[in-house]
Amino acid sequence: MRNSWGSNALTALVVGAATLAETPALAHRRDEYLQAARIGVDARRVLIQLDLTPGIAIAPRILEEIDRDRNGIFTDNEARAYATRLLGELRVDVDGETLTLALANSRVPTVDAMLKGEGTIQFQLTAAVQNLATGNHRLFYRNAHHTDIGVYLANALVPATDRVVVLTQHRDVAQRELTIEYALRDRQMPGAPLWIVPIVGVALVLLAAGLWRRSRTLSARHSL
Repeated sequence: MRNSWGSNALTALVVGAATLAETPALAHRRDEYLQAARIGVDARRVLIQLDLTPGIAIAPRILEEIDRDRNGIFTDNEARAYATRLLGELRVDVDGETLTLALANSRVPTVDAMLKGEGTIQFQLTAAVQNLATGNHRLFYRNAHHTDIGVYLANALVPATDRVVVLTQHRDVAQRELTIEYALRDRQMPGAPLWIVPIVGVALVLLAAGLWRRSRTLSARHSL
């Protein structure tokens, strides 16, 4: 019965998030650079999944920043160079100590997809954390990348271990900044199977993106 309830609740969450995410692409404005961060914490590291989607009107500008040799193809070196610039515009602190982020993985779309406003640049970033004591901790995240055209989303991922419990999340109005209050237990407690974690994390991001798009659509309608 317990497993059945968890499965049903998870299904409802995923379906609801997917429905919101299907809001028409009109909500993603042509002149905005959507930057969605999903942040995971544990005892020894911070993981950030960052998705960057330029609108069709600004895609050529972002293309010029990545495709430095103007050959219409994104290389691994070009992706790393762009990520290096991005890393200099992100800030992550744990308990007031600034962490050093590094690029763990990257995925860039085709030039054609970006020019259509459909391409998403994906970076996986990691930072090591000194061994933390059990108890409460605080992570602070700030994104200062392209603040002239950027719109932002920021959310905590469901922890991969029950040793970590996310207590609260606080964002500024623009969601450029996110503070995650979390607790570190002295040992792992029995809980949900780990296969649920990435599914729920994706569902939460879809839910946040759907809400953002819906609010943009309503705003556009009211401005008419």
